[in-house]
Amino acid sequence: MNIHFISIGGSAMHNLALALQAKGDIITGSDDAIFEPSKSRLEVKGLLPNNMGWCPEKINKDIDAIVLGMHAKADNPELLKAQELGLKIYSYPEFLYEHAKNKTRVVIGGSHGKTTITSMILHVLSYHEINVDYMVGAQLDGFDRMVHLTKENEFMIIEGDEYLSSPIDLRPKFHLYKANIALLSGIAWDHMNVFPTYKNYVDQFRIFLDTMVVGGILIYNEEDSEVKMIAETTANTIKKQAYQTPQYKIESGKVVLETSEGGIPLEIFGKHNLQNLAGAKLICLSIGVSEQEFYEAIASFKGASKRLEKLAEGKTSVIFKDFAHSPSKVKATTNAVKEQYTNKRVLACLELHTYSSLNAEFLNLYQNALDAADEAVVFYSPHAVAIKKLKSISKEQIAEAFQRDDLIIYTDPKEFKDFLFAQKLDNTVLLFMSSGDYGGLDLEEVKGLVK
Repeated sequence: MNIHFISIGGSAMHNLALALQAKGDIITGSDDAIFEPSKSRLEVKGLLPNNMGWCPEKINKDIDAIVLGMHAKADNPELLKAQELGLKIYSYPEFLYEHAKNKTRVVIGGSHGKTTITSMILHVLSYHEINVDYMVGAQLDGFDRMVHLTKENEFMIIEGDEYLSSPIDLRPKFHLYKANIALLSGIAWDHMNVFPTYKNYVDQFRIFLDTMVVGGILIYNEEDSEVKMIAETTANTIKKQAYQTPQYKIESGKVVLETSEGGIPLEIFGKHNLQNLAGAKLICLSIGVSEQEFYEAIASFKGASKRLEKLAEGKTSVIFKDFAHSPSKVKATTNAVKEQYTNKRVLACLELHTYSSLNAEFLNLYQNALDAADEAVVFYSPHAVAIKKLKSISKEQIAEAFQRDDLIIYTDPKEFKDFLFAQKLDNTVLLFMSSGDYGGLDLEEVKGLVK
């Protein structure tokens, strides 16, 4: 097929483009800005546009399909030309469904844990050389791309994002996959710019269960009260399997999972990651992996990219970076690090960076999220608030929201950096939590602080 990508530079979009090229399709694309690592990866495969910007002259009747990225706008010149010519236009999730409509679709949904659970499943399947198609939201060790598509594989494992599908399709992505097997990890209000009320957000997960294939299998986290209620009250005729945090202990600084096979030492840590592991296990069992095979493989899983990623470690200090930014994720990550390093000082640095986290109405959800840290810092940029056209927020509002008297708050990147480099990190775990970069902080430089 001859396929054109409008907004080819996105993390997911460029991976889909690379996967389709590898499958033998002819790929072209456009974007108004492309950053690393997308830029270099597209360039190596000859898919980087010669010029940045939208070029309606690229759109012609020889194109079999358009894949429209969320970054594009509804009045995009290339989109308008494609509509004028009557070309087939797919959103990213529509295209994935079209590819996988005759496969068994396994969709991992939830406000948090999606990437980690999907990564665990793919790690186990790869370990046992079980070939599947997949789409995951992070670059994984041992995998060339975040997307892999074939004609022959029976299963497709999909990370099911609840964000919107495209500028002209405002349905959440995971509604379009029509899962045969689904997992629901947890629900915590996110994407306030799209789902303005908590109820509206929760309803998207109800609809997700309604879209499942009749007779399908739902695997759900019964420790999350919202998930439990939605799972148990759905009118869809599906089979249900609940999971919860498995038994574990910490021995010599390492998590040991207690199983019928005996103690299994793990490379990961934290209650939330053990909970994710329990869900991943049930998915793998439903695909045909035995419990023993799952444990054998999961013992070597080191974590998903940007999820509690160890940046540096010295004799007495460790630095972690985590993608956590929503209140539930921040709390789970901070608690996990303190549980793992009970005898070290935990210095947690959170950046409020997303639309939701910078929203004054959302801030109170962060209450007690950083309580497990011995010291806690919050960084945010008033400029980012202005760019997102939100009401300005004050340091006093943030302090009130977190309910922590000793909370340190920075709005200036240089002052935040000066604070970090003035720290003595002996016997300390330095934890960064953000989907941003703290106003341009060079983490390579920060690695030099380890002792």
